[in-house]
Amino acid sequence: MTPLPISSAAQTLAHAMTRLPLIAILRGLTPDEAPSIGEALVNSGFAIIEVPLNSPNPLQSIATLTRQFPQTLIGAGTVLNAQQVKDVHAAGGRLVVAPNFNPAVVAQALTLNMVVLPGVATPSEAFAALDAGAQGLKLFPAEMISPAILKAMRAVLPPETSLMPVGGITPDNMASYRAAGASGFGLGSALYSPGRSAEGVRERALAFVNAYKTA
Repeated sequence: MTPLPISSAAQTLAHAMTRLPLIAILRGLTPDEAPSIGEALVNSGFAIIEVPLNSPNPLQSIATLTRQFPQTLIGAGTVLNAQQVKDVHAAGGRLVVAPNFNPAVVAQALTLNMVVLPGVATPSEAFAALDAGAQGLKLFPAEMISPAILKAMRAVLPPETSLMPVGGITPDNMASYRAAGASGFGLGSALYSPGRSAEGVRERALAFVNAYKTA
């Protein structure tokens, strides 16, 4: 398999988003599960995979996934400080996702040429994260950011900004967020939860892909 091209982080994100702008959030994934769950996702078309750092041995899972799927943008979620960014990079990850905007996390990711998607919930946070160099924004939690709010934020943010609602996203509510200007989505427990089989993940992954493409 051809690895992701060595390019700027912005180009890396754009390449993955063009393939499929859905982030698989694998909270609770174990290293033993990583190969089969990763295969189910990649074979379903997923190009971006996140293993939150509050999962069991997350760096080992990230290392396994990056070796097995070099063409996929893989990294960590729930990244809260600069040292964790370094740890993810050392494991082979090229993606950093956070629930909040921490300038130190963004700065460290940029130093290592990693894609960084900080979590924001307000226009002030969004503009601050973009000014710091974030390539895209995680709108979190989406349960409190309605499509109407997303539409209002889209109207004032730079038009090229990638806006990714995360939290409570299902195949049934994707269309309203897309109509409001969502660039893509982060998918959590509706896609993967601990103990779900690879076949179960594949079925849910295909349902999300179909919902995105038809929204």
